[in-house]
Amino acid sequence: MPSADLVLKNANVITMDPAQPHARLVAVRDGRVWLVGSDDRLDEVRGVGTKTIDCRGSTLVPGFNDAHCHIFSLIRKLLSIDLSPAAVSSIADIKAIIARKATDTPSGQWIQGTDYSEFNLAEKRHPTRRDIDEVAPDHPVVLSHRSLHACVLNSRALALAGITRETPEPPGAMIDRDVSDGEPNGLLFEMVGHIREQVMPPWSDEELERGMTLANREYLSRGITSLQDATVVNDYRRWQTFRRFIDARKLRSRIYMMLGVEAVAEFREAGLGFGDGDDRLRLGAVKIVPSNIAGQLYPPQPELNQMVLDMHRNGFQVAIHAVRESTVEAVIIAQEHVRSQSTGADRRHRIEHCAECPPNLLERLSRLGTVIATQPPFIYYSGDRYRAMVPAEQLKWLYRFRSFLDSGLVVAGSSDSPIVSNDPLMGIYGAVTRQSESGQLLLPDEAITVEQAMAAYTTNAAYASFEESIKGSIAVSKLADMVLLSDDPTACPPEGIKDIRVEMTMSGGSVVWEA
Repeated sequence: MPSADLVLKNANVITMDPAQPHARLVAVRDGRVWLVGSDDRLDEVRGVGTKTIDCRGSTLVPGFNDAHCHIFSLIRKLLSIDLSPAAVSSIADIKAIIARKATDTPSGQWIQGTDYSEFNLAEKRHPTRRDIDEVAPDHPVVLSHRSLHACVLNSRALALAGITRETPEPPGAMIDRDVSDGEPNGLLFEMVGHIREQVMPPWSDEELERGMTLANREYLSRGITSLQDATVVNDYRRWQTFRRFIDARKLRSRIYMMLGVEAVAEFREAGLGFGDGDDRLRLGAVKIVPSNIAGQLYPPQPELNQMVLDMHRNGFQVAIHAVRESTVEAVIIAQEHVRSQSTGADRRHRIEHCAECPPNLLERLSRLGTVIATQPPFIYYSGDRYRAMVPAEQLKWLYRFRSFLDSGLVVAGSSDSPIVSNDPLMGIYGAVTRQSESGQLLLPDEAITVEQAMAAYTTNAAYASFEESIKGSIAVSKLADMVLLSDDPTACPPEGIKDIRVEMTMSGGSVVWEA
């Protein structure tokens, strides 16, 4: 009789498997769950070489799956100057930090700051090129907004990017300009990816290794065993980078890597299509990011329709970024076009965010069966900003978690990290309480149960990436990706969920992180 490689006993096991919701013991063999049952079955599975962990009543749950994040942007944040609301409260603070950094950075080298938010700055505005020029005239400087949909460059960086008064507006992007003379003021919208990929020098091997080490530790300490990287500039080179770090066991979370439309051809040349790879690295959906600046959709609706149809016919799931109501509707029109033009396999096409969703659009999404990859932690981290800045007419349709579920849609939970913390427990807290950082409630009728919120980060997230047969629940034959928690989210008071801590993270039955 074979024996288990690992047994976790005396655990409060929340399996997320409706066939067996609770257990006390989990046995692992060859990286997969072998048995789920009661403690009195220990002797059945334990052998000479079995490692046994006494969980002492702690809660064991499936590994968390962040259904929409940006791994290399997190690395950049970890390697850059922190300009988040926790670190700065004014443009004067930002200038002081940049000035200090400039004194110990060789002239001509880039200085990067991340995560500023004009809403949280005393001046209630974005920094400009002139603000930064005052303290770092001899360095190219780029400051990225916490949304990653805007950035600020100083004069040196604008020159390197070739952006002048004569530069036309890039398709789907915008160069903010001084009203008096049309001169760029340094603020760019929807151009962060271009600046990082086409203007700035690539990371050195040492920087990339240091950043990946920090990111790996961050994810595992949060109990995140699977990541769905939704970065539109992902390409074959980035796939190879992921492969290198995964094979060297320096990135232990499993990756479902989305890719940009432009990268599809190079993956085809490499013999790779949707879903290819293995349980550590899998090729995922084609990510599309329409922009809607000054009421102009880019790409225009007919082009978006054709793009989604082409990717569908090429066998790819499509994941489309849509925040505002107008863009959500554009995505729905494109998905309805695909349904009218093509039959065959369900690709589980996705909307990423789906922030503003009034009833008429929700009804159409329900008919399509669109998968929603949304961000519950935004309620906590951005709720106060939403209440202050989103018009009342839009606010009442914002992040409608309960309405999505009541309409029969599959809702996958995510962080959009590094936009906000990647802690899934903060996402569960936000979804259950609908409470902002200051304690204000944001559409409390849209709150969901703890079990529903946990499903968003486990079973539903696995469904969103076509991986529900191998992950998302603690069930026999599934990957032994599990997390030991300090408390039971389903039993503690809702306000206590955000204080729960990860005690241990396991991937494939191996302990990869311990508190």
